[in-house]
Amino acid sequence: MATTDLLLLKPVENLGNEGEQVSVRAGFARNYLLPHGIAIPVTKANRKQIEVLRARSDARRKAELESAQALATKLEGISVAIAVKTGPGGKVFGSVTAQDLIARIKEEGVELDKRQVALHTPARTLGKHTTRVRLHPEVAIDFEFEIVSENPIEDTTSEESQS
Repeated sequence: MATTDLLLLKPVENLGNEGEQVSVRAGFARNYLLPHGIAIPVTKANRKQIEVLRARSDARRKAELESAQALATKLEGISVAIAVKTGPGGKVFGSVTAQDLIARIKEEGVELDKRQVALHTPARTLGKHTTRVRLHPEVAIDFEFEIVSENPIEDTTSEESQS
């Protein structure tokens, strides 16, 4: 298969970041990367541009890492309690999903993307739960939240024993 060496002008998922030199199949380069302005061919003339893009990319990655670390510090200071409807004995109606958690965290002033919250299965019980929040490839925290009942929990065992 024929391959082409290209310089990425923008980050491409599963391929590389801006300023990186990559080798891709000729058809992918010819039909997608070059027409969309995502990459340029590597030649002697654009070697200087490669260095400029690398420097810009390194500065951007450093800024993203610092902002992710600041956001992680802010998230660690937040305690979240999500109120849900419950039935007799504290049985939760429905479940708490990642979207519910993101909406509740947004109320506290922190914007998260749904891809950053790794709540693999929806939470269906009252109490404390932990989920993984990936803010950056190098920054991830375990975020704790609590699920509480909107209405008082009635104990069904005491009612049955009185009958």
